[in-house]
Amino acid sequence: MVEIRREFERTGDGLAALAARTSLVDDLISRLWSAEVAADPKLASGVAFGAVGGYGRGQLFPCSDVDLLVVLEKKDAAQEAVRRVSQALWDCGLKLAMATRPAAECERFEATNPEFGLSLLDFRAVCGDERLLAKLQEKHLPRLLRQEKSILAELGSLTRERHRKYGNTLFHLEPNIKDCPGGLRDANVAEWLIRIAGVRRTARTLEKSEEYREAFAFLASVRVFLHYRHERDDNTLEWRSQDAAAEQGIGLSVGEGRRKVDAAYWMRVYFRHARTIERALDREAGLSGMKLEGAPLVKGFKVPAGSGFRVKDGRIELLEKNALGGDPAHEPESVLAVFAVMAQSGAKLDPQSEERIGEGIPLLSAHLEEGPRLWRSLSRILTAPFAGNALRSMHAIGVLELILPEFHGIDALVIRDAYHRYTVDEHTFVLIDTLHALEEEPQKGAPDWRVKFGSMIRELQNPALLYLAALLHDTGKGRAGDDHALESARMAQSVIDRLVMEPYDAGMVLRLIRNHLEMSAALRRDIFDAETVRIFASKVQTQESLRMLTLFTYADINAVHPDALTPWKAENLWRLSMATANQLDRSVDEDRVHSTESSGEIRVSGVRRKDARVARVMELARGYGQQAELFLDGFPERYLETRSPETIYRHFEMTRHFESEPFQIAFRHGENVSEITLVTQDRPRLFSGMTAALAAWGMNVVTADAFANDAGVVVDSFRFTDTFRTLELNESERERFVESVRDLVAGRASVEKMLSSRRRAKRRPPRLVVETRIEFDDRASTHSTLLQIVAQDVPGLLRTVSSAISASGCNVEVALVDTEGDVAIDVFYLSSAGGPLEPGQKNQLREALKEAIDINAAV
Repeated sequence: MVEIRREFERTGDGLAALAARTSLVDDLISRLWSAEVAADPKLASGVAFGAVGGYGRGQLFPCSDVDLLVVLEKKDAAQEAVRRVSQALWDCGLKLAMATRPAAECERFEATNPEFGLSLLDFRAVCGDERLLAKLQEKHLPRLLRQEKSILAELGSLTRERHRKYGNTLFHLEPNIKDCPGGLRDANVAEWLIRIAGVRRTARTLEKSEEYREAFAFLASVRVFLHYRHERDDNTLEWRSQDAAAEQGIGLSVGEGRRKVDAAYWMRVYFRHARTIERALDREAGLSGMKLEGAPLVKGFKVPAGSGFRVKDGRIELLEKNALGGDPAHEPESVLAVFAVMAQSGAKLDPQSEERIGEGIPLLSAHLEEGPRLWRSLSRILTAPFAGNALRSMHAIGVLELILPEFHGIDALVIRDAYHRYTVDEHTFVLIDTLHALEEEPQKGAPDWRVKFGSMIRELQNPALLYLAALLHDTGKGRAGDDHALESARMAQSVIDRLVMEPYDAGMVLRLIRNHLEMSAALRRDIFDAETVRIFASKVQTQESLRMLTLFTYADINAVHPDALTPWKAENLWRLSMATANQLDRSVDEDRVHSTESSGEIRVSGVRRKDARVARVMELARGYGQQAELFLDGFPERYLETRSPETIYRHFEMTRHFESEPFQIAFRHGENVSEITLVTQDRPRLFSGMTAALAAWGMNVVTADAFANDAGVVVDSFRFTDTFRTLELNESERERFVESVRDLVAGRASVEKMLSSRRRAKRRPPRLVVETRIEFDDRASTHSTLLQIVAQDVPGLLRTVSSAISASGCNVEVALVDTEGDVAIDVFYLSSAGGPLEPGQKNQLREALKEAIDINAAV
C-alpha cells in the first residue's frame, strides 16, 4: 500500500492507483481463502467470494470500504472460515463491508434495500467455487437485471434525493466530488444504466467517449488525492485542497512532468469535467427512461409548425430540416426558439440535439443578427418560468456566450468567501430561479412577506428588464477591479448597445446593476432611521427602480445559499422597501439642482459636488454652456437621476426651437410600452392637457412624471400602452398622433370633441378592489403641498385627476404617476400663488377629486 501511494504521488495517475489497490486486495483475499481450503478441503465447494460496489468496479480508493460478497450454496455454511478471513482483512488495515448471501437471494431486487441490489450490478468474481460463481453470473444476476423497472425506479429516487441535497447543481465552491451532481457517483449511475439496458442499447457506450474517459480519470485522480491528503474517506474539495491539487497539477496529466497551475484555472477544469459526467448521466437517463430532477413539463404545450424541432417524451429533438429546408441547428432563430420552448415548457434538450447545436456554434456566430430582434428572443427566454434551466443549457453548450460574450468571464468562476455556496455563474442562475419562483402562487400558509414579494413581481411593468439585470449583474467579477458593480454596468452597456434597447429600458437595467448592492448595504444599517432611508432613496430615485431592486435583493440573498434569507431579513427588506417608497414621494420637490460656475459641478440641498452626468451634458452642449446651465437650474435631482446625459441634452436642444414651435414633442414607439415627452414653457393645464390628449387617442398611461426648472421650462414624460394597437398596426398614424397631441395640448383642437368620438374598451373586472384614498402633506416640501391619490386603476383616471387639479387653479410643480397592478398611485406637488395650498383649497380639491374619480369609475 505504501508503494502504491508513493507511485501515485510521483505520477498522479489515479486509475493506476485504483487498479493496483484492487489487484492487491484480490490477491490478499485469494491467498487467505486458499489457506482455509488447504486446511479444510471441503471448503473448496459451496463457498465463493465476489467483489461488489466500488471494489467490484476495480475502483478501490485508498480509504474506501472493501465491498465483499460471500456467496453460499447453503445458508450458514463455512461461518468460521469466513470469519477468520474477515478478521485477517481487518487486521491488515482494510475497512471491510462484507455481506453473506445464498446465490438464489442475489436474483431479487429488494426495494427495502436497493443499495445491495445496485452493488450487485458491479459484481466481479474474486475466488472460491468456480461452479457457484458461474451459476451466479449466468443464472441469478441476469434475473436481477430483468427487474429493470424496479431498479430504475429506486435508482432514480436515490439519484434525485442525492442531487437535491446539493441543490441540483454541480457548481459548488467546495464540491463533494463523489456525491455532487457531476461527481463520481453520477458516473457510476450512468454506467449502471448501460448495464441494465444490456443488448437493447444501440447508443454508443461511455467507454467509447474520449471526453468521458478523460473526465472520469480526472475525478478519480482527485478522489485518490483527497483520500491520501485527509487520510480518510473525505471527498470534499475544500479550498486548501483545491490549492494543493492545483499546486501539484492533479488530474491534468500523468507522469513526473505535471505542472503547477492557478487554483481558479484548476477548478474550471474540474467543473468542465463534472459537466461532462452530468451530461453523460442525463443522456443515459433519457435513453433508459429514468427520470432525473427537472421542471415539470407543461401539459398541452404546442411547438409552432415548421420550427424545425419537436417535443417528445419531455425532450426537445431537432429535426433534420426546418420548414425552409435549412438545418435548424445552424440557424440562430431556430436555436433561440428551442431555448424559448425549454424555458416555457420545462422540456429538456435531447443529447443528440445538444451536440448538433454545439458543433454548429461557428455557423450560428456567422448568422447571428443583433438588435431588437435578438432582445425579443432573449426576453422570451428570460421571462419564461423555467428560464434558469434553459440558460444553464445555453451556457453549457456555448450559446449564451455567443449572445453575451461578457458572460464568459464568470464561467465556473470561484470567488472564495465564507458566504457564497455556488460559482458566480450558477449563483446568477439560482437568482433567476428564485425570481420565477416568486411569480408562482404562494403555498397555503406561506409567510406574509412571501405573499407580498410575489404580488410585487407580478406588478412589474416590464419584468424582462429585471431578468436581464439579474443575468448581467455579476459579469464584472470576471475582471480585475475593486467595484464589480460598476464594472458589470460598464459591460452591460455593451450588451444594451448591441441589443439596441430603448433608452428608458436601458437606464432601468444599468441603474439596477450599478445599485444592486445598495439595498443589502442599507439592511446593515438602522432601517428605522430616517437618514438611512433618505440616503438609500436618493440612490433609487423611482418607484419602479425600487420595486426591481427590492425583488433583486430578495433573490440575490436567497441565491447565496439556502439559509441566507431568514424570515427576519425578509421582513426587514420589506420594511425598508415600504419606507423608501414613502420617502421617494415626499422628498422629490426639495432636492433641486443648481448649477455652479464650475463646469460639471452642481449644488443640491446646499451641498456642492462634482456630477459626471452634468459634466457630460455640458460636453454635449459645447458652445451653449451658459444656456445649458440655465436649463438645468432648478430641476429636481430625480430628473438627472432618471435620465441619461444624452436624453437631458436632447431636452435642452428642444428648448432651442421654441421660437418655431413652442410645444416640442419627442415620441418613441415601443413594442409593449411607448413614451412621449413634452418640453415647453410652463402654463396652466399643461399636464392635464397631455393626459386628456392621450386619453383621446385611447392610450393608457402606466407611468408619468412632470418636472419644471427655475426658468419655467417643463419636461412632462408619459409612458403608455396602446389600448387599441392603433400605432402598432398603423405605422403611418404615428406622425399624425404626435401632431394631434401637439394640437390638443396647444388648444388648437378640441379634446372634448375627440373624447366624445372615442369608443371605450371593455373593462376587465379588477383582481383587487381598491378603496380611493386622497392625502395631503405640507411637510414634504417648503413651497408646495404634496397630494397623494391611491385609487382603482381604470382608463381615464389620470385625465380625470389632472383635470380636477387644473380646474381648482393649482399649479403642478412635480408629478409622479405610477401603477402597481390594479392600484394607481399618483403623487403631485401642488402650489398656489407660489406657496403651499391653504386648508380651504385642500378641502375643496379633495371633494372635487372624489366626485370626479367616482364619476369616471362608474362610466
